[in-house]
Amino acid sequence: MQSNARVVVILGTGGTIAGEATSPEDDLGYRSAALPVDALVSALRPPPGVTLESEQVAQLDSKDMDFATWRCLALRAAHHLSRRDVAGLVVTHGSDTVEETAYFLQRVLAPTKPIVLTAAMRPATSTRADGPRNLADAIAVATTPGVTGVAVVVAGQLHAALEVRKVHPQRLDAFGSGDQGPLGTVEEGRVVLRRTAPASHEAAVAGDALPTDEAGWPRVALVATGAGADPRSVRALVDAGFDGIVVATTGNGTVHRALEAPLREAMARGCLVLRATRCLAGAIVEPAPAADALPSAGGLTPQQARVELIVRVLARRSAARN
Repeated sequence: MQSNARVVVILGTGGTIAGEATSPEDDLGYRSAALPVDALVSALRPPPGVTLESEQVAQLDSKDMDFATWRCLALRAAHHLSRRDVAGLVVTHGSDTVEETAYFLQRVLAPTKPIVLTAAMRPATSTRADGPRNLADAIAVATTPGVTGVAVVVAGQLHAALEVRKVHPQRLDAFGSGDQGPLGTVEEGRVVLRRTAPASHEAAVAGDALPTDEAGWPRVALVATGAGADPRSVRALVDAGFDGIVVATTGNGTVHRALEAPLREAMARGCLVLRATRCLAGAIVEPAPAADALPSAGGLTPQQARVELIVRVLARRSAARN
Protein backbone atom coordinates (compact mmCIF):
# COMPACT_ATOMS: atom_id res chain seq x y z
CA MET A 1 0.00 0.00 0.00
CA GLN A 2 1.39 3.36 -0.98
CA SER A 3 1.26 6.54 1.05
CA ASN A 4 -0.77 9.54 -0.02
CA ALA A 5 2.36 11.62 -0.45
CA ARG A 6 2.42 12.93 -3.64
CA VAL A 7 5.83 13.75 -5.07
CA VAL A 8 8.83 11.56 -5.72
CA VAL A 9 11.93 13.40 -6.91
CA ILE A 10 14.28 11.39 -9.11
CA LEU A 11 17.89 12.58 -9.06
CA GLY A 12 19.97 11.35 -11.99
CA THR A 13 23.70 10.70 -11.80
CA GLY A 14 24.24 8.61 -14.95
CA GLY A 15 25.40 4.99 -14.91
CA THR A 16 24.44 1.95 -16.97
CA ILE A 17 20.78 2.63 -16.26
CA ALA A 18 21.26 5.66 -18.56
CA GLY A 19 23.59 3.80 -20.93
CA GLU A 20 23.34 3.63 -24.71
CA ALA A 21 24.71 1.03 -27.14
CA THR A 22 24.90 1.09 -30.93
CA SER A 23 22.97 -2.18 -31.05
CA PRO A 24 19.96 -3.15 -28.92
CA GLU A 25 21.47 -6.62 -28.67
CA ASP A 26 24.69 -5.35 -27.10
CA ASP A 27 24.60 -5.48 -23.29
CA LEU A 28 28.33 -4.95 -22.73
CA GLY A 29 29.77 -2.57 -25.33
CA TYR A 30 27.78 0.51 -24.40
CA ARG A 31 28.44 4.10 -23.37
CA SER A 32 27.45 4.72 -19.78
CA ALA A 33 25.58 7.85 -18.70
CA ALA A 34 24.41 8.73 -22.21
CA LEU A 35 20.72 9.48 -21.62
CA PRO A 36 19.32 12.24 -19.39
CA VAL A 37 17.25 11.27 -16.38
CA ASP A 38 14.22 12.98 -17.96
CA ALA A 39 14.26 10.35 -20.73
CA LEU A 40 14.22 7.54 -18.19
CA VAL A 41 11.38 9.06 -16.21
CA SER A 42 9.23 9.99 -19.20
CA ALA A 43 9.02 6.33 -20.20
CA LEU A 44 7.39 5.42 -16.87
CA ARG A 45 3.79 5.48 -15.77
CA PRO A 46 3.77 6.84 -12.20
CA PRO A 47 1.76 5.08 -9.49
CA PRO A 48 -1.76 6.47 -8.96
CA GLY A 49 -1.70 9.77 -7.09
CA VAL A 50 2.07 10.17 -7.36
CA THR A 51 3.78 12.99 -9.23
CA LEU A 52 7.29 12.43 -10.53
CA GLU A 53 9.89 15.17 -10.77
CA SER A 54 13.40 14.71 -12.12
CA GLU A 55 16.67 16.56 -11.79
CA GLN A 56 20.06 15.87 -13.37
CA VAL A 57 22.65 16.09 -10.59
CA ALA A 58 25.52 14.52 -12.56
CA GLN A 59 26.10 12.46 -15.68
CA LEU A 60 28.95 10.02 -15.21
CA ASP A 61 30.02 6.41 -15.16
CA SER A 62 29.93 5.51 -11.48
CA LYS A 63 33.43 4.04 -11.59
CA ASP A 64 34.43 7.71 -11.89
CA MET A 65 32.33 8.89 -8.92
CA ASP A 66 33.90 11.89 -7.21
CA PHE A 67 33.53 13.95 -4.06
CA ALA A 68 32.03 16.91 -5.90
CA THR A 69 29.13 14.73 -7.05
CA TRP A 70 28.69 13.32 -3.55
CA ARG A 71 28.47 16.83 -2.14
CA CYS A 72 26.01 18.03 -4.78
CA LEU A 73 23.88 14.91 -4.35
CA ALA A 74 23.77 15.31 -0.57
CA LEU A 75 22.77 18.97 -0.83
CA ARG A 76 20.08 18.40 -3.44
CA ALA A 77 18.72 15.43 -1.50
CA ALA A 78 18.55 17.49 1.69
CA HIS A 79 16.77 20.27 -0.19
CA HIS A 80 14.06 18.02 -1.59
CA LEU A 81 13.63 16.03 1.63
CA SER A 82 12.76 19.27 3.40
CA ARG A 83 9.76 19.76 1.10
CA ARG A 84 6.49 18.76 2.75
CA ASP A 85 5.02 17.47 -0.50
CA VAL A 86 7.91 15.05 -1.14
CA ALA A 87 7.35 11.46 -0.04
CA GLY A 88 10.83 10.29 -0.92
CA LEU A 89 13.70 10.43 -3.36
CA VAL A 90 15.05 8.06 -5.99
CA VAL A 91 18.62 8.26 -7.25
CA THR A 92 19.61 6.64 -10.54
CA HIS A 93 23.22 5.52 -10.25
CA GLY A 94 25.83 3.26 -11.78
CA SER A 95 26.06 -0.17 -10.18
CA ASP A 96 29.84 -0.11 -9.67
CA THR A 97 29.87 2.30 -6.72
CA VAL A 98 26.22 2.56 -5.70
CA GLU A 99 27.00 0.81 -2.41
CA GLU A 100 29.51 3.54 -1.53
CA THR A 101 27.19 6.42 -2.41
CA ALA A 102 24.32 4.81 -0.49
CA TYR A 103 26.47 4.40 2.61
CA PHE A 104 27.72 7.99 2.31
CA LEU A 105 24.21 9.43 2.04
CA GLN A 106 23.00 7.40 5.03
CA ARG A 107 25.88 8.57 7.22
CA VAL A 108 25.70 12.21 6.13
CA LEU A 109 21.92 12.67 5.95
CA ALA A 110 20.40 9.89 8.14
CA PRO A 111 17.06 10.74 6.50
CA THR A 112 13.67 9.99 8.01
CA LYS A 113 12.17 9.91 4.52
CA PRO A 114 13.35 7.25 2.05
CA ILE A 115 16.20 7.80 -0.39
CA VAL A 116 16.18 4.84 -2.78
CA LEU A 117 19.13 4.31 -5.09
CA THR A 118 18.71 2.10 -8.13
CA ALA A 119 20.93 0.92 -10.94
CA ALA A 120 20.95 -1.43 -13.91
CA MET A 121 23.17 -4.12 -15.34
CA ARG A 122 22.08 -3.55 -18.94
CA PRO A 123 21.94 -0.27 -20.86
CA ALA A 124 18.67 1.54 -21.45
CA THR A 125 18.81 0.73 -25.17
CA SER A 126 18.96 -3.05 -24.61
CA THR A 127 16.02 -5.16 -25.73
CA ARG A 128 16.33 -6.77 -22.29
CA ALA A 129 16.91 -3.60 -20.29
CA ASP A 130 16.43 -4.05 -16.54
CA GLY A 131 16.55 -0.34 -15.71
CA PRO A 132 12.87 0.51 -16.24
CA ARG A 133 11.69 -2.17 -13.83
CA ASN A 134 14.34 -1.23 -11.26
CA LEU A 135 13.33 2.43 -11.49
CA ALA A 136 9.64 1.61 -11.12
CA ASP A 137 10.43 -0.60 -8.11
CA ALA A 138 12.47 2.19 -6.52
CA ILE A 139 9.55 4.60 -6.89
CA ALA A 140 7.27 2.03 -5.25
CA VAL A 141 9.66 1.75 -2.30
CA ALA A 142 9.96 5.55 -2.01
CA THR A 143 6.18 5.82 -1.52
CA THR A 144 5.77 2.89 0.87
CA PRO A 145 4.86 3.73 4.50
CA GLY A 146 7.41 2.54 7.02
CA VAL A 147 10.41 2.82 4.75
CA THR A 148 12.99 5.31 6.02
CA GLY A 149 16.66 5.92 5.45
CA VAL A 150 18.77 5.08 2.43
CA ALA A 151 18.29 1.85 0.50
CA VAL A 152 19.24 0.24 -2.80
CA VAL A 153 16.70 -1.52 -5.02
CA VAL A 154 17.87 -3.77 -7.85
CA ALA A 155 16.33 -6.90 -9.39
CA GLY A 156 13.30 -6.78 -7.11
CA GLN A 157 15.35 -6.81 -3.91
CA LEU A 158 15.55 -4.06 -1.28
CA HIS A 159 18.89 -3.65 0.52
CA ALA A 160 19.81 -1.34 3.41
CA ALA A 161 22.57 1.17 2.71
CA LEU A 162 24.56 -0.12 5.69
CA GLU A 163 24.58 -3.68 4.34
CA VAL A 164 24.45 -3.63 0.54
CA ARG A 165 27.36 -4.83 -1.55
CA LYS A 166 27.86 -5.69 -5.21
CA VAL A 167 28.53 -9.43 -5.47
CA HIS A 168 28.57 -10.13 -9.21
CA PRO A 169 29.94 -8.18 -12.20
CA GLN A 170 27.26 -9.12 -14.75
CA ARG A 171 24.19 -10.84 -13.31
CA LEU A 172 20.95 -8.89 -13.03
CA ASP A 173 20.74 -9.81 -9.33
CA ALA A 174 24.21 -8.41 -8.73
CA PHE A 175 23.67 -7.22 -5.15
CA GLY A 176 23.44 -8.84 -1.75
CA SER A 177 23.28 -7.91 1.92
CA GLY A 178 25.64 -10.47 3.37
CA ASP A 179 24.34 -12.92 5.96
CA GLN A 180 21.29 -10.76 6.72
CA GLY A 181 19.71 -10.99 3.30
CA PRO A 182 17.62 -8.21 1.76
CA LEU A 183 15.21 -6.06 3.76
CA GLY A 184 12.43 -7.12 1.44
CA THR A 185 11.26 -7.51 -2.13
CA VAL A 186 9.23 -5.66 -4.70
CA GLU A 187 6.69 -7.89 -6.39
CA GLU A 188 4.74 -6.35 -9.28
CA GLY A 189 4.90 -2.95 -7.64
CA ARG A 190 4.04 -4.23 -4.16
CA VAL A 191 6.72 -3.78 -1.52
CA VAL A 192 7.06 -6.66 0.96
CA LEU A 193 9.23 -5.81 3.98
CA ARG A 194 10.68 -8.89 5.66
CA ARG A 195 12.73 -7.20 8.37
CA THR A 196 13.65 -3.74 9.63
CA ALA A 197 16.73 -1.86 8.55
CA PRO A 198 19.73 -1.93 10.90
CA ALA A 199 20.07 0.89 13.38
CA SER A 200 21.95 3.86 11.99
CA HIS A 201 24.04 6.64 13.45
CA GLU A 202 22.74 10.17 13.48
CA ALA A 203 23.90 12.40 10.65
CA ALA A 204 27.65 12.78 11.03
CA VAL A 205 28.15 16.10 9.30
CA ALA A 206 25.88 18.66 7.69
CA GLY A 207 25.79 18.59 3.92
CA ASP A 208 26.72 22.26 3.66
CA ALA A 209 29.85 21.53 5.72
CA LEU A 210 31.22 19.16 3.08
CA PRO A 211 34.34 20.57 1.38
CA THR A 212 33.69 22.52 -1.80
CA ASP A 213 37.17 21.72 -3.09
CA GLU A 214 38.05 18.13 -3.99
CA ALA A 215 41.48 18.63 -2.40
CA GLY A 216 39.81 19.42 0.91
CA TRP A 217 38.27 15.97 1.30
CA PRO A 218 39.93 13.39 3.56
CA ARG A 219 42.38 11.02 1.95
CA VAL A 220 41.65 7.44 2.93
CA ALA A 221 43.37 4.47 1.30
CA LEU A 222 42.62 0.76 1.02
CA VAL A 223 45.50 -1.62 1.76
CA ALA A 224 45.17 -5.36 1.19
CA THR A 225 46.76 -7.89 3.51
CA GLY A 226 48.00 -11.16 2.04
CA ALA A 227 51.06 -13.15 1.13
CA GLY A 228 54.14 -10.94 0.94
CA ALA A 229 52.40 -7.87 2.37
CA ASP A 230 54.80 -4.92 2.24
CA PRO A 231 54.94 -2.59 5.26
CA ARG A 232 56.37 0.18 3.08
CA SER A 233 52.92 0.74 1.56
CA VAL A 234 51.48 1.76 4.94
CA ARG A 235 54.42 3.97 5.86
CA ALA A 236 54.33 5.68 2.45
CA LEU A 237 50.65 6.54 2.90
CA VAL A 238 51.23 8.05 6.34
CA ASP A 239 54.25 10.00 5.12
CA ALA A 240 52.08 11.33 2.27
CA GLY A 241 49.62 12.72 4.81
CA PHE A 242 46.72 10.28 4.41
CA ASP A 243 44.01 10.69 7.02
CA GLY A 244 42.95 7.06 7.17
CA ILE A 245 43.80 3.52 6.12
CA VAL A 246 41.42 0.61 5.73
CA VAL A 247 43.00 -2.83 5.77
CA ALA A 248 41.16 -5.44 3.71
CA THR A 249 41.95 -8.33 6.04
CA THR A 250 42.01 -12.06 5.71
CA GLY A 251 39.39 -14.15 7.48
CA ASN A 252 38.13 -12.90 10.80
CA GLY A 253 39.99 -9.60 10.66
CA THR A 254 43.50 -11.03 10.63
CA VAL A 255 46.38 -8.85 9.43
CA HIS A 256 49.76 -9.96 8.09
CA ARG A 257 52.38 -9.59 10.81
CA ALA A 258 54.46 -7.34 8.55
CA LEU A 259 51.68 -4.73 8.58
CA GLU A 260 50.86 -4.71 12.28
CA ALA A 261 53.70 -2.45 13.49
CA PRO A 262 53.36 0.17 10.72
CA LEU A 263 49.59 0.31 11.26
CA ARG A 264 50.10 1.01 14.96
CA GLU A 265 52.68 3.63 14.05
CA ALA A 266 50.11 5.17 11.71
CA MET A 267 47.57 5.43 14.51
CA ALA A 268 50.17 6.99 16.80
CA ARG A 269 50.69 9.67 14.17
CA GLY A 270 46.96 10.48 14.02
CA CYS A 271 45.98 8.35 11.03
CA LEU A 272 42.68 6.50 11.51
CA VAL A 273 42.77 2.75 10.89
CA LEU A 274 40.01 0.18 10.40
CA ARG A 275 40.16 -3.54 9.71
CA ALA A 276 37.48 -4.83 7.32
CA THR A 277 37.30 -8.44 6.23
CA ARG A 278 37.67 -9.18 2.53
CA CYS A 279 35.22 -12.11 2.91
CA LEU A 280 32.01 -11.53 0.95
CA ALA A 281 29.73 -12.31 3.90
CA GLY A 282 29.94 -12.23 7.66
CA ALA A 283 31.39 -9.75 10.12
CA ILE A 284 34.58 -9.60 12.13
CA VAL A 285 33.93 -11.13 15.56
CA GLU A 286 36.60 -10.51 18.17
CA PRO A 287 37.44 -13.54 20.33
CA ALA A 288 37.87 -11.28 23.38
CA PRO A 289 38.31 -7.57 24.03
CA ALA A 290 41.93 -6.52 23.56
CA ALA A 291 43.16 -3.05 24.40
CA ASP A 292 45.84 -3.18 21.73
CA ALA A 293 43.65 -4.56 18.92
CA LEU A 294 43.48 -2.57 15.71
CA PRO A 295 39.97 -1.09 15.37
CA SER A 296 37.44 -3.29 13.60
CA ALA A 297 34.86 -2.29 11.00
CA GLY A 298 32.59 -5.12 12.09
CA GLY A 299 30.35 -6.13 9.20
CA LEU A 300 31.32 -3.29 6.86
CA THR A 301 32.93 -4.15 3.56
CA PRO A 302 36.34 -2.56 2.88
CA GLN A 303 34.61 -0.11 0.53
CA GLN A 304 32.06 0.87 3.18
CA ALA A 305 34.78 1.13 5.81
CA ARG A 306 36.65 3.59 3.59
CA VAL A 307 33.53 5.77 3.36
CA GLU A 308 33.10 5.46 7.12
CA LEU A 309 36.60 6.82 7.74
CA ILE A 310 36.02 9.67 5.27
CA VAL A 311 32.89 10.62 7.21
CA ARG A 312 34.65 10.31 10.57
CA VAL A 313 37.44 12.63 9.48
CA LEU A 314 34.91 15.14 8.15
CA ALA A 315 32.99 14.99 11.43
CA ARG A 316 36.18 15.45 13.44
CA ARG A 317 37.11 18.52 11.39
CA SER A 318 33.61 19.96 11.73
CA ALA A 319 33.68 19.48 15.53
CA ALA A 320 37.08 21.15 15.74
CA ARG A 321 35.71 24.23 13.94
CA ASN A 322 32.68 24.51 16.23
